[in-house]
Amino acid sequence: MIEPFKQILRPVARGGTALLARAGAATGLRPVDPAPVHFVIEEQDWAIRRVGTGIQEGVERHHPGKVCLTLNASGTSKRVVHFGSQYMWCAWTPFMSGSNRYVTSFFHGKPEDGPDIARHIDQFLESVPKLGRIVASNGILMDRLAGWGVPKNKLVQISIGTDTTLFQPPMGEERRLARERFGIPQDAIAIGSFQKDGVGWGDGMEPKPVKGPDILVAAIAEMARHKPVHVLLTGPARGYVKAELEKRGIPFSHDYLKDYAELKSAYHALDIYLVTSREEGGPMGLMESMASHVPVVSTPVGMGPDLIDEGVTGWLAPVEPDAIATAALSALDRPEPERVLNAARERVLSCDWQVVADAHWSQVYQPLMAEL
Repeated sequence: MIEPFKQILRPVARGGTALLARAGAATGLRPVDPAPVHFVIEEQDWAIRRVGTGIQEGVERHHPGKVCLTLNASGTSKRVVHFGSQYMWCAWTPFMSGSNRYVTSFFHGKPEDGPDIARHIDQFLESVPKLGRIVASNGILMDRLAGWGVPKNKLVQISIGTDTTLFQPPMGEERRLARERFGIPQDAIAIGSFQKDGVGWGDGMEPKPVKGPDILVAAIAEMARHKPVHVLLTGPARGYVKAELEKRGIPFSHDYLKDYAELKSAYHALDIYLVTSREEGGPMGLMESMASHVPVVSTPVGMGPDLIDEGVTGWLAPVEPDAIATAALSALDRPEPERVLNAARERVLSCDWQVVADAHWSQVYQPLMAEL
């Protein structure tokens, strides 16, 4: 009998994957991957997929053949199965074998974020007995999950990673060339926001409140009262932000860089990066900015409080446009400009994908493999 269709992903180069389809032996295609750990990712090339790729590639360097990436969790047995988000885990739970050991990453979410998220959290908490480990990316989530009654022996705090070999400070002419590429005047303050903050994968005219696009636009408008600014946007579904910037006459560029490696150039063009979210797991832009020598102002969400020491490695501000603008203007006028940049990069080295992958191997995968 032919097995159900499944997709397995194997890396072909750093930051890239090759898609291999497999069915049963009768089809002549690939059998079930023998790797003891299967990491379930999303099809879209965005955060969850990048997290899975970073972990898989890091583990592969030290423990070849132990982790594979997959789009489909069906058919696995006697494996450690790691779901890239708690939403994926809850969707797959009813269909999964009892012979596996299960892990999920939990990036963000609280009942106050809306009724749909509140219902999801109730569903997630009901599923906790089936989980061997829950990976939280920051201290806020660790405290939140423990407060909801999740057993502490199931909780593991491991940062979301970043590629510190890709994201480096600009050298020589890289900054000037990057600003020319994205149409940023050399005398303007380039403000970066590289996220997905619209609902869905379309034009993004409906804002996603947890990402704070309204806060972002209002903070930039306040900054524009004091300095000439130009906003650089990447990522999908940015329609709301673009429309609101146009209404205010604030110049911007939007280039959805589908090749992840091209983000390096986008960071080189910036003077400052803003994280204005109401809820976060990372975000990745926080670590990428810090690694790239871009000063960051962040609301106190996600990994921000874990990585930012006020005025030392970055700046934290309340979820209020005026407060964010004030912090950003202070950051731009900081004394000893290089000191913060160097300290931020040194701090974020602890989030390099290799460090993150090694932590998953030793704290999550090895203990659960021993239970199979």
